[in-house]
Amino acid sequence: MSRSAPVHLAIVALAALLASAAVPPARDFLKMENEWRARRQDNLTKPDGWLAVAGLFWLHDGVMSIGSDPQSDVVLPAGAPRRLGTLRMRKGVVTLERGGHAAVIRPDTDEHPDAVQIGSLLLTVIKRLDRTGIRMRDPNAATRRNFTGCKWYPPSENWLIRAKWVAYPTPKKIRITNILGMTDEEPSPGYAEFAVNGKTVRLYPVADDTGALSFMFKDATSGKTTYAQGRFLDTDKPKDGYVTLDFNQTYNPPCAFIAFATCPLPPRQNTLTVAIEAGEKNYGKHPGAGGR
Repeated sequence: MSRSAPVHLAIVALAALLASAAVPPARDFLKMENEWRARRQDNLTKPDGWLAVAGLFWLHDGVMSIGSDPQSDVVLPAGAPRRLGTLRMRKGVVTLERGGHAAVIRPDTDEHPDAVQIGSLLLTVIKRLDRTGIRMRDPNAATRRNFTGCKWYPPSENWLIRAKWVAYPTPKKIRITNILGMTDEEPSPGYAEFAVNGKTVRLYPVADDTGALSFMFKDATSGKTTYAQGRFLDTDKPKDGYVTLDFNQTYNPPCAFIAFATCPLPPRQNTLTVAIEAGEKNYGKHPGAGGR
């Protein structure tokens, strides 16, 4: 062996040590993923979480009644006041009149939205393009009471992917249609590029004001082991030309659980032919679409 061999072996050993230090131990990875999944389920099942959404009532300009009386325009569950009051809407502004008082209910698109507490019920106003509605949360909703837990693929470090990030010189608009058929345009700052089983694929996100990304996609598992309408994945903002895609944290939109959500659907660009066998599986039979 040459005199340089020990030096060479030392360099190889050091490189291996550094590489192993850069990869979290399996137990730490599993702990991270299991903690994330526990938080996901806690958020779903809390008293004002998505599983508590038990009604969505689209409003019209004019006067509407609200209460547990079955003849009301907005029908509340038994136990709520039979005639709670009157809703008035004019040019998208909603006012609740009850007990001689009137108050505007600021919608979810407002910087400071309002929530009206009626016993255990929580009422909010939502705006979706030109439609305005009342969303009702009830901690006693059947979807919350009967929830059997999220279903998951086993966590795998193979689905923790460092994807190449290709930023546009200026953000583009991406067309997003929701489950009600409404289409809007959202800012998309670029795309993530990575390989699955040797096939290069791209995913196009929308971004919030902080630069964090949200990917909505369908893949070869959609409608089989995962929710047919697609799944979501949220990430931090890209850094140094890369973005981390942890598909173990892919999750279902609310429409996979309840019939009173207005979920966005994946843009056509994000329909993948590969199978992303990671993250949340389908919960069960689709309950219905968009608060009919």
